[in-house]
Amino acid sequence: MSAAQGHCTDQFEGVRQAFEANLENGQDVGASVCVIRGDEVVVDLWGGFRDEARTTPWTADTLVNVWSSTKTTTFLAILMLADRGELDIDAPVSRYWPEFNAAGKETITVRHLLNHTAGLSGWTDVPQPEQLADWELCTSRLAAQEPWWSDRNQSGYHALTQGYLLGEVVRRITGKSFGAFLATEIAGPLGADFHVGLSPDNDARVAPVIPMEMAGMDAIPHDSLAYRTLTSPLLNPFMANESWWRHAEIPAANGHGNAKSLATIQHVISNGGEYRGVRLLSDKGIDPIFHPVTQGTDAVLNIGLAFGTGYGLGTPTIPIGPDSCFWAGFGGSLIVMNRALKLTVAYDMNAMRAGLVGDTRGFGLVMAAAAAAMA
Repeated sequence: MSAAQGHCTDQFEGVRQAFEANLENGQDVGASVCVIRGDEVVVDLWGGFRDEARTTPWTADTLVNVWSSTKTTTFLAILMLADRGELDIDAPVSRYWPEFNAAGKETITVRHLLNHTAGLSGWTDVPQPEQLADWELCTSRLAAQEPWWSDRNQSGYHALTQGYLLGEVVRRITGKSFGAFLATEIAGPLGADFHVGLSPDNDARVAPVIPMEMAGMDAIPHDSLAYRTLTSPLLNPFMANESWWRHAEIPAANGHGNAKSLATIQHVISNGGEYRGVRLLSDKGIDPIFHPVTQGTDAVLNIGLAFGTGYGLGTPTIPIGPDSCFWAGFGGSLIVMNRALKLTVAYDMNAMRAGLVGDTRGFGLVMAAAAAAMA
């Protein structure tokens, strides 16, 4: 079953071909891809199977955990609050979250949370995996914790903690949990089937993730930031298939949706702040995304990264082009927005491959979409 379902315009046929090739060669078991150009959905494809045994077809409304691609929804929420004048990104976090003003964090700003430079990439008092569902425990420990490093120009990927940090800022300002803010202020108005804190009545639509072979953590020096972060707690992909994970709010890692819903949300970035008649940002509110703030070798991921305001920007090793931003998820999911082309490309899947921030499957689809858009 390699043929994709859905629709694709003739101009973007190269995306269909690349997508079907991933299904045909076994790189994907089940997946979806969506491309939006201006006001038109030019690609909305899905195919393959929801399960590793290949017995249940992937359908238009199949949901899957997209891991760190979820982070883009937290960036958008913070930008929306800033654009409304309810938040100053360069203000200390403690202005909105007074308990955060402890253990040497007085000068840490919301921007530092966005750009992974706050020095809180893991918990010193490490929670047990299922305690990730305890919002108060996770946020209170971060509020009391001393940062792990002091250079606020040095990024260190906040794999799980970033969602709690930004989500608590959203909660303190709006009185809503992050999942509720997403549902009422972003996904709901846009008609996007995307969730942080999935309701149990949606469980039947979820495709379980299919984990890849995990490299042993013993190969990483135990005193390194990478080891401390990625074992705080251990980032185990099997967690995504547990009901407690699906129903919790873990805004850095447990968003459930599909390519169309993720693209629908993030297309406001490519499309001048508005999509489907819903305006979430002004032009002024979008601009900070595309100005590099932090760049260099990330202390956790050990790869070259550049960040605007939250979103990742292109680098020589991540050639997504100018006027573009992105983020990707553990095992392969990806979302890329190109403001010059008014183009958004999203990809998600159940078969995870090596890499914490995307892989060649998704970036190949982005390249095919960009080539079609510029043809």
